[in-house]
Amino acid sequence: MEASEKTFKVLCIDGGGIKGLYSATILQHLEEQYNCKISDHFDMLCGTSTGGIIALALSLKISAADICRFYREEGPKIFPRAGWGKRSHRLISGFRQILWGGKFSDEPLKHALNQVFGDQVLGESHNLLCIPSYTVTEARPYIFKFDHKEGQLSRDNKARYVDVALATSAAPTYFPVAENANYDNKQFIDGGVWANNPTLVGFVEALRYFVGNGKQFQKLSILSVSSLTLTGGEKAGKDRFRSFFGWRDSLFETSMTGQSLFTDYFMSRMNEVNDVNVKYLRIPCPDVSHEQASQVQLDVATPAALNLLSGKGNDQGYLFRNNPDVAHFFTYPKHYKTH
Repeated sequence: MEASEKTFKVLCIDGGGIKGLYSATILQHLEEQYNCKISDHFDMLCGTSTGGIIALALSLKISAADICRFYREEGPKIFPRAGWGKRSHRLISGFRQILWGGKFSDEPLKHALNQVFGDQVLGESHNLLCIPSYTVTEARPYIFKFDHKEGQLSRDNKARYVDVALATSAAPTYFPVAENANYDNKQFIDGGVWANNPTLVGFVEALRYFVGNGKQFQKLSILSVSSLTLTGGEKAGKDRFRSFFGWRDSLFETSMTGQSLFTDYFMSRMNEVNDVNVKYLRIPCPDVSHEQASQVQLDVATPAALNLLSGKGNDQGYLFRNNPDVAHFFTYPKHYKTH
């Protein structure tokens, strides 16, 4: 067996709401460059929140180009902007977020997901899956998985793609909590509360079941795709005594960004303390100027914001599509078969 045949390949995709368009655009570049479907080259797909929606779609061999179209066409319906002025919209949406069960209804999201996934279930996936969520009913993280034989799992294969997508993306104060009748009416919220960058989830799953001494694979390669986040920080001297209304959107976004950065830090130093041969590559967030900050939000789906997201994705896509470290993931197809 060639060395390449012993490598277990994992793709991980960050959460970030409508900013999934940025991540999907990068993946579109990779599919075009290597004339393939992402699903055919990765043994496991991990994604949180909007990254979970992308991972789920890729696992059904939906093209990244179609996923980009999904964000462009459905994003403005999922994250509607009222016809008021900017200041009035911000004020009223803020009161909705604080007092009326969230900024947005989840009905447009459900409708859009049903159009894509229908009644398909996780057992139909062409890839191993790890889709983080959090069950508030049991106060613990929950990872939706393809029921692989290595873990003797018999838990999630009957779960509908739509329900899993809702469970991983129910961002607190943005969408209602997701309740799933097939899981004893447990309630779930966005996996970004603990694993917005799901790389550690894929890393642990791979080492626990698939990679290492006595296991099927001897090497592990992880490609991690960031979301688009604010890179410039905030000005000094802002009010220290900010209420929830003062934090609002930035409260959830800051926690997601911090978790993603910590995971990248951990993974970049993991080889120093780990005996397993692990190749880790992160496609990072490019710089975002102060002037662009208002359009780089998880719920801003205006035409200008969508153009900015796809433009940033194209910039990174062109930069990394010829990267030899990225090419490593596409030199041979995946080896793990789910069916």
